[in-house]
Amino acid sequence: MKTKNVDLLHGPVLPALTRLAIPIMTTSLIQMAYNLTDMIWIGKIGSNALAAVGAAGMFMWLSNGLAALSRMGGQVKVGHTLGAEEYDTAGRYAANALQLTLFCGLLYGLICILFARPLIGFFNLHTPSVIADAEIYLMITCGGVVFSFLNQTLTGILTAAGNSKASLLATSTGLVINIVLDPVLIFGIGPFPVMGVMGAAIATVLAQSIVTAMFYYFAKKDTVVFPYVNLFCRPDFSLLKAMMKIGLPTSIQNMIFTGISMILARFVSGYGDAAIAVQKVGSQIESISWMTADGFAAAVNSFTAQNYGANNQKRIHRGYSCAMGIVFLWGTFCTLLLILLPAPIFRIFISEAKILPMGIDYLKILGVSQLFMCAEITTAGAFAGYGRTMPPSIIGIIFTAARIPLAAALIQTPLGLNGIWWSITLSSIVKGVLLCTWFFCYQKKSRNC
Repeated sequence: MKTKNVDLLHGPVLPALTRLAIPIMTTSLIQMAYNLTDMIWIGKIGSNALAAVGAAGMFMWLSNGLAALSRMGGQVKVGHTLGAEEYDTAGRYAANALQLTLFCGLLYGLICILFARPLIGFFNLHTPSVIADAEIYLMITCGGVVFSFLNQTLTGILTAAGNSKASLLATSTGLVINIVLDPVLIFGIGPFPVMGVMGAAIATVLAQSIVTAMFYYFAKKDTVVFPYVNLFCRPDFSLLKAMMKIGLPTSIQNMIFTGISMILARFVSGYGDAAIAVQKVGSQIESISWMTADGFAAAVNSFTAQNYGANNQKRIHRGYSCAMGIVFLWGTFCTLLLILLPAPIFRIFISEAKILPMGIDYLKILGVSQLFMCAEITTAGAFAGYGRTMPPSIIGIIFTAARIPLAAALIQTPLGLNGIWWSITLSSIVKGVLLCTWFFCYQKKSRNC
């Protein structure tokens, strides 16, 4: 199947940015649906199963931070070299990014398999069946995490080349496969035995592996980057160093962010396994905003990177302004959705009387910060396109870490569990305001250069 790459260097800005962004945003929505599919089917088993997946899923989230090391560095450097029309160098960066991805994915998977019990033990879960299911889910999903790693890096490389449709098509196929496999493997339809949480994990890994196979197909059809890629070449440490310089701040930020979320999850577990289930389901619902913004940020990243490589600052400035206008509308929509319709949305996943009020509180409180979070994510993508991943990481690490003492203080007030959710919302608002201000100052400085 042929896909035409978007020209990010010439022509009107908004159509080019939109043509690249829409498939990525659609892919993000599909990925969200991919995750929510698991939640819907697992939720039919009960809140204990959701708590198990919620705990183990933290380590999948943590893995995304490690995956960002090669994905972000590879995407930005491929974008820079394509903008400068250095196609052979772009291919070499892509090859080294994929080699680093394979190494990190296999190593992380092995660690999760060998140390599943102490890793799940971190959360101090109370029910033996929840602990057992969490360990199984962790070993299967993280044991096969290399497919997720490869999918993220291949998405970044193809997006940097202006091809975001490949990711949309591959991820859509994965969603359909996951939707089919989930009930079959969870509930034992046909010749398959009832596998519960284990079935959900197997369905996820199988779907991810098929997505990887589709990406391989699209890479073979690519005419911009992959004709210059030799995956079996000796690693070039100078290229790896350049990519890691860009990817490392984002990687560290993402892993620290997840580590902080894991500490907050321990706070949450003090309110029972049901509270863990609320956090898991609520965060997946909330992902309707941040995953879409993250997808749009990837488009802004590639747009900025190519035009930076071509030394076209004015086009970068116009692109960012268009992006922020779209993100403002999306963030406002998500805020209103979560604040005005929390009960019917949460009831799709859990309708247990004792859990539903907790879920409603979560969505209302987190809804307040959606616009600011979307602005932060998009601005981080623009910074990354310049190769400057340090500013978003500095603000992200400092103010995400602030959630821990803030949550510890607020849970001592009448807010109780809701104090944890308010610590997340307040820090997201501050991060969005500060990062956008920093970028405006950076752009003003670049105009004067």
